[in-house]
Amino acid sequence: MDLKEIQNLIKFVANSGVAEVKLETGDVKITIKTTLEGSSPEVTYVQQMPAQAALPQAAAPQVATPAATTAAPATDDNSKYITIKSPIIGTFYRKPAPDKPTFVEVGGSISKGDVLCVIEAMKLFNEIESEVSGKIVKILVDDMSPVEFDQPLFLVDPS
Repeated sequence: MDLKEIQNLIKFVANSGVAEVKLETGDVKITIKTTLEGSSPEVTYVQQMPAQAALPQAAAPQVATPAATTAAPATDDNSKYITIKSPIIGTFYRKPAPDKPTFVEVGGSISKGDVLCVIEAMKLFNEIESEVSGKIVKILVDDMSPVEFDQPLFLVDPS
């Protein structure tokens, strides 16, 4: 189950008026709890179940350099672009505050060290800075969406 499917499920449950939904598919277990009155925010738990067959293969850890985790070449027709990826798990925000303008827009130029977005993790807001200069080609994540470690966030044209 991918992130978009989980987000759609959360939206569906929130709009349906159901108080709690539990779903288990393969190696993913999801519990979504909401309140009917809106007195407290919805709570979503996503738990990855351990795969017994995959344990022997996972014994060899992969080592990546810090530059490779935040900016790596994309594949296919986007091979000329650099993909900026999330360095942490959290909630992606395009603005520093709800009443402020977005950090970057598609077509906007960025320089190394420019703040691209904010990712909230455990009530801490982490500014994500660009490690490359170029032009934003595509923003791959919706505002206020959960993001995973190493998830692509932006496509940048370095030329």
